[in-house]
Amino acid sequence: MSPRRSTADAEHTRERIIARAIEIASVEGLEGVSIGRLASDVQMSKAGVLGRFGTKEALQRDTLEAAIDIFRAEVWEPSLLAPPGLRRLAAICEHWISYLERGVFPGGCFLTAASCEFDDRPGPVHEAIADAHRLWLATLEAEVRAAIDNGELSRDYDPAAVAFRLNAYAMGANQALQLLGDARGAALAHDAMREVLGLPRPRRRRATAKPRKPRGAAAPARRR
Repeated sequence: MSPRRSTADAEHTRERIIARAIEIASVEGLEGVSIGRLASDVQMSKAGVLGRFGTKEALQRDTLEAAIDIFRAEVWEPSLLAPPGLRRLAAICEHWISYLERGVFPGGCFLTAASCEFDDRPGPVHEAIADAHRLWLATLEAEVRAAIDNGELSRDYDPAAVAFRLNAYAMGANQALQLLGDARGAALAHDAMREVLGLPRPRRRRATAKPRKPRGAAAPARRR
């Protein structure tokens, strides 16, 4: 086997492990990800799985990073097609709500679930989750500032407060969809986001509740 083929096979195996870890963690939390369970699920030895990550903590962090990549591909990257400022903020809100409604992760927003799981547990995983949240809030704030500089929003707007409210509405939508099984939560959150930005409510059909997915039947997570 050529070194190039060997490297490609190793990367493919690592991606299979991470994909399965995301499925498990989305529904059961990052603590539900164990070396033994992954080894069984992907039909490898424990040593084979451990050898690719070193520790369970490293595996958790890599799983988190892969999930963040999926969020970025689903929400941020499509929004870059819109110009900076208010139009990009509107696109972010639309893609963000769509990401939640479509159940990209079987257990709802991965980062929201991870933040609830690790909010009071200090350590590297906690810091990685907190850093991801800070980066996303900073990204939203930057777009609010661009909208102010463009004259699309009043200078009375506080970028940090707007970013906080947009994030809070998205988390509320996730809770409505996942905890309450209420499909209306996504539309309510989207309306609230647009209201914060001074945009009119979009015209839409009335939302209907969808059957809940069984918690044990995780669909494959999307990858870029």
